[in-house]
Amino acid sequence: MKKSDFYYDLPEELIAQTPVYPRNSSRLMVLSKATGEIKHKHFYDLTDYLRPGDCLVLNDTRVLPARIYGTASDTGAVVEFVLLKQKSMLTWETLAGPGKKAKIGREFKFSDKLSAVVDDVLPDGNRIITFTCDGEFFSVLDEVGQMPLPPYIKEKLEDKERYQTVYSRELGSAAAPTAGLHFTSEMLEKIKNMDVKIAYVTLHVGLGTFRPVKVDEITEHKMHTEHYTVSEEAANIINETKKTGGRVICVGTTSCRTIESVMQKFGEMKACTDDTSIFIYPGYTFKCMDALITNFHLPESTLIMLVSAFAGYENTMNAYKTAVKQKYRFFSFGDCMFIHGD
Repeated sequence: MKKSDFYYDLPEELIAQTPVYPRNSSRLMVLSKATGEIKHKHFYDLTDYLRPGDCLVLNDTRVLPARIYGTASDTGAVVEFVLLKQKSMLTWETLAGPGKKAKIGREFKFSDKLSAVVDDVLPDGNRIITFTCDGEFFSVLDEVGQMPLPPYIKEKLEDKERYQTVYSRELGSAAAPTAGLHFTSEMLEKIKNMDVKIAYVTLHVGLGTFRPVKVDEITEHKMHTEHYTVSEEAANIINETKKTGGRVICVGTTSCRTIESVMQKFGEMKACTDDTSIFIYPGYTFKCMDALITNFHLPESTLIMLVSAFAGYENTMNAYKTAVKQKYRFFSFGDCMFIHGD
């Protein structure tokens, strides 16, 4: 298939700039992949579509306030750094812009408590920097850092917690697993009381999730790599759900990519920690996921390709066309879909 097969026309005013309140008041499109039928609901109606014995798979990663601005000690130049990957306690791989001002050996000051020196420039232009920190690093980072919001969000985020899921706990993402942003703590409690199991997995979302597909033939696209962990408890819950005939419902494409990576590797769910660069597009046979909760994704992105692989290409493109017509809100702070097999 071609990249252009996954294009749809999106008016700019439908790109959500701010989150809704309360979280679960966003709209929910319910899509049957068996029939293509579409229903228009709200996210709080999701409980009407869950059954005892189902399992929700949630990605409990927590977003780092990874965008920081440093002033060069020698020139006074201001450079934006985005933390990408932790190499050791205080050494990180980062994006730097403008990169030409982040030369090897140059020191940058971020606050009275935090500074860093550029150690190396990688072939792709990323910088390796080592921090000097007065205090606990992540606490100081929380004081000075900003959320690395996607480039299509222009509004300033007043409350950093709105770009975190209510169940986030494992620090390490450069972007939020946005399908989970719709849940409230009260709604999760209600779901548990319905005898729906919850399995927490961790996949640290990288900024590669926003990188566009540049090749025309999608099979030639090189997928970015992300780190994941599945606990023994989560593996047991998912295996038991499959064994007893319940549905494994992934909350977000990151949860989907995690469990499908493990199934591809072992043929069953197992406790493990690994990296994945799995690329799911039409023609892929799903090995574990039975239903998907997901936001509306960018045209020609790997994420809309994953949705098409699960829901069917025609169903997906029709659903997106319908969402535009019905003025759904799109992308990270936007509305949501529940895709089921019935």
